[in-house]
Amino acid sequence: MKHSPASEDLIDSPYAAWRLLTTLCLVTLGSSSMYVISVVLPTVQAEFGISRANASLPYTMMMICFGVGGMWTGKLADRFGISIVLLIGSAAIASGFVISGLAPNIWIFGLSHGLLLGLLGSSTTFAPLMADTSLWWNKRRGLAVAICACGNYVAGAVWPPIAQWGIETIGWRQTYIYMGLFCGLAMALLSLAMRQRPPLAKTNKALTDTGEALSAINIQRPFGLKLGQAQIFLCIAAVACCVAMSMPQVHIVAYCGDLGYGTARGAEMLSVMLTCGIASRLISGWICDRIGGISTLLLGSALQGVALLLFLPFDGLVSLYIISGLFGLFQGGIVPSYAIIVREHFPSSEVSARVGSVIMASLVGMALGGWLSGKIFDMTGSYHAAFLNGLAWNLLNLTISGWLFWRIRSEKINSAKISTYKKT
Repeated sequence: MKHSPASEDLIDSPYAAWRLLTTLCLVTLGSSSMYVISVVLPTVQAEFGISRANASLPYTMMMICFGVGGMWTGKLADRFGISIVLLIGSAAIASGFVISGLAPNIWIFGLSHGLLLGLLGSSTTFAPLMADTSLWWNKRRGLAVAICACGNYVAGAVWPPIAQWGIETIGWRQTYIYMGLFCGLAMALLSLAMRQRPPLAKTNKALTDTGEALSAINIQRPFGLKLGQAQIFLCIAAVACCVAMSMPQVHIVAYCGDLGYGTARGAEMLSVMLTCGIASRLISGWICDRIGGISTLLLGSALQGVALLLFLPFDGLVSLYIISGLFGLFQGGIVPSYAIIVREHFPSSEVSARVGSVIMASLVGMALGGWLSGKIFDMTGSYHAAFLNGLAWNLLNLTISGWLFWRIRSEKINSAKISTYKKT
């Protein structure tokens, strides 16, 4: 049965709130593979007898395919509805976990992560759901999108300890199989509650409730640039911030093992990091509704750089727990801010496609950073240079976001001058 677009009365409504809760659960289930792979990385490396860089390749393949999948699943959702896309994702998540659990070598393990868990699975529960959420909320859009994105970090807080317990009790292969069956079935059931199509998108109006005077900015020239140019700069910024972000997220478990603290402690630190990321995304969403997306991105980028810097001089057990928590608090709101930036500065009729492109770039950054950190470790024998590499990429993101922020400020000042001149 085809579902027609919802009435505008459902925007900012109790129905939108229940839909947001369902979305949060779906993202939590769909993002499970992103964090379980970090926990099993040392075990998989030992079982298959491969290098740290090669053991990181399944994660890299998954994240690249995750990003690419986000673009076409967003377009598919626009055409057929998000429910159909989620059903495809549920089948892919289930089969991806099961095949990975039965994989005889690293190549089958990697392909199942890339094609099933990434391209057809997790991709259905991130960019398409963030775009869908942005169409159901006006007054608290930043907070709503942040709550949706929190599912990604709820997954990071919930699944690593469960996976670590499973590895220690029944082995990583059985853990993968049981997780696949549970996540796939739960996603299929929840997708049935997402059959209602969102209200039809209208042409952008001035989003004055964001605290950014967007009425003075032509949405056909975001940041005073052509649409394609603005998109490219956002994508480069997304790659850069996520190369930096992936260093602790992907390698903290292995890092703790190398330091002699054990992988279980690393899994706990990853859980702490991503639990704090949940709080960060909620706080950043609240901030975003007041100062706008680009200002939130600039703030998050600066704080992420501070957290990465702290990893260099401190490697004690207690210090790493504290810094992991700080890292989660500082960087959690960065990725959702891109969705808000697109919604604020680009035509609303292009939101899904453009959000999907920027999220794809962020996931390419996560994939590149995960592999690059492993490669640097193999070359140097430590993660010190990998943290420095992350800082360099973070500086690139900070530079781009700062430049875009400056262009917005300049646009506002010029518009104010023109308005004053006309009045006089």
